[in-house]
Amino acid sequence: MIQNSWAESFNLPLYADYSLIKNALVTQLFTGSGTTANVWKDRQNCSFLQLSDPKLDGQNGQVHLINNVHVRFGTGMNGQCLPLFEWSGLLETWQQPTINPQQTVLSLPVTQARAYDQSGIPLNVDKLQDLLRRYAEPQLASLKVDLNKSRGDIERKLADYLPKENEAELHQVISTLKFTGATAKEEGISVNLGFEAPVKPLSSTPAAPLTAAEQQQWQEAWKAWDEFLSKAIQQASFDSNSEQLRDSLTEILLESRSAFQAAIKGQQPGGKDPVRVFFTDTWERLAPELHNLAKQLPEIQGLRYMTFIAATDVIYQFESLGRPFGLEISSEGLRKLARILIKGQQERAAMPHASETPRAQTNRQFDQSKELQF
Repeated sequence: MIQNSWAESFNLPLYADYSLIKNALVTQLFTGSGTTANVWKDRQNCSFLQLSDPKLDGQNGQVHLINNVHVRFGTGMNGQCLPLFEWSGLLETWQQPTINPQQTVLSLPVTQARAYDQSGIPLNVDKLQDLLRRYAEPQLASLKVDLNKSRGDIERKLADYLPKENEAELHQVISTLKFTGATAKEEGISVNLGFEAPVKPLSSTPAAPLTAAEQQQWQEAWKAWDEFLSKAIQQASFDSNSEQLRDSLTEILLESRSAFQAAIKGQQPGGKDPVRVFFTDTWERLAPELHNLAKQLPEIQGLRYMTFIAATDVIYQFESLGRPFGLEISSEGLRKLARILIKGQQERAAMPHASETPRAQTNRQFDQSKELQF
């Protein structure tokens, strides 16, 4: 933990739509054919407990989950299964978003459960009820996010965007990450992610426009990112089967090129900061697109967008994240960040992968971005 008395607490609101949580649940648990989960079976596979077709919403501050249930008890005879008892119905659970005492793990333990057949008649078979309690409920409650398993990955990804001299400070900041709140709402779970950091004052020295040599280096760095973003747009369009999404994201990419280039050169069209204008104007179009996209994508792809969805004031949220390191969302901030990236690129030139072509680097970066991120 950061011990400095002048450290400040920050809070980042996240929001996970239930369709996104369902995708995560399906990816981790419902991996069988037809979106099924075999949560228990005997050695002969004659007896089993199978869940399928999960449906989620929010009720009274809890996650409300309904699953189809198919249970069979049988015995093996002459190499075949002889069914002795079979039941199909619904399992309904209510699960409370819960943060552990250390504030590092977010889980969904079951607080209430009931099973009934398709006619609504409650299940009254004790052996079957016990089977649901012992095997089905714990499996449904197994979905969780553990910050302790995510810290290293978060730190590695952020390190590329900060000066080398901030590495120790970044490690301290990441070590303070914690869940400060979680609430189940009607359409999703609202989560607050907190951290502590000493705030660096923004430099009063203006960041001069990039020199011709720096602009050339920036163009090389941006070229790789441009290829990466173009490939990401193509993948998002493919995943969502939406040409409209592709066109919207491509238009935003073109606008970012123009806005960032103006900022790098120290230009202010119309007297307005092009970077701030780009973020504020773009967000009104981008947020709904990302929200819809996250609903459609499976867990690994969808979670890449989750941290942006809840930011009702994107400039405020981004600047809150940058304040501990003296960064801001402005042309000044972009020029500082550009110089950090250029310096980092030069330092990495002697590292492994330095012999890769730009396209190979882009492909590797894109593949790495598909890893599960919180």
